[in-house]
Amino acid sequence: MPVDALLTQDELDFIRTMQHNPQLNVRDTTASLLVNGGTQIRDLLTRLVANEQVTIQAQFENQQMSFPLQLVEDEFHAVHLKLGAPSIYEDGPMVRPWRLVLNTPVMLEDNRGRLTHYLAREISFKGVLLEVLNGHKPPRRFSLWFNPEGHEPLPLRGTLERKTEQGHYAYRLSQDNAQETERLRQYILAQHRREHPQLHA
Repeated sequence: MPVDALLTQDELDFIRTMQHNPQLNVRDTTASLLVNGGTQIRDLLTRLVANEQVTIQAQFENQQMSFPLQLVEDEFHAVHLKLGAPSIYEDGPMVRPWRLVLNTPVMLEDNRGRLTHYLAREISFKGVLLEVLNGHKPPRRFSLWFNPEGHEPLPLRGTLERKTEQGHYAYRLSQDNAQETERLRQYILAQHRREHPQLHA
């Protein structure tokens, strides 16, 4: 290598390794959004997303997905449109959020990771169905952690809506911030993919 070279051989080898690493060259197609149709349409969508809630709707069989459009800034401070995790709904006598029935119910945990008396049986991005154990009284509101196996814990804040015929308690969820809501939607989406692989192929 010439004396006035900008990079050492080790640095060049490292760059070549990075370029040929298949893991680093895979594009995240689930989150990216390519808008064709010229700058006017892209600018209009960007202005709408900056000021209003904009979604893309998809319907198949008896389910609907509503994908929020979000503005994200990359490392070069360029702003791009991105699809967020969808809200999944199921049709029926009334449209309601798709509920994941937990094959193995999950005991909610407190802030210290201790198990509570509240067992999550079903969950959606809007609500959770709890079984209250050992004769405990259901709380009017709760702020606990949902810690399903194989996933990082998710904070849940619920307000009691009603008691079901089976003796369980339905709670409406209200997350503190958009990041918590997005994490819950990502979890629901991952479980929906597992249960309905044909829809996500």
